[in-house]
Amino acid sequence: MRLTINGEHREVTARTVLGLLEELGLNPAATVVERNAQIVPAPAFRKTALLDGDVLELVGIVGGG
Repeated sequence: MRLTINGEHREVTARTVLGLLEELGLNPAATVVERNAQIVPAPAFRKTALLDGDVLELVGIVGGG
């Protein structure tokens, strides 16, 4: 499946947002996901299907002070 992730075209095998984060090695608890200009709530990562052509923005949350 072909997605645009943070402005970069990528081929992935994942079929859900959670699967994508796992495929990319990202921590789901520390990642904000926007899919087609809509924020995906973390509890919905497992059931939110990805479709060919989706545009995603992935932002890692960093703690500090």
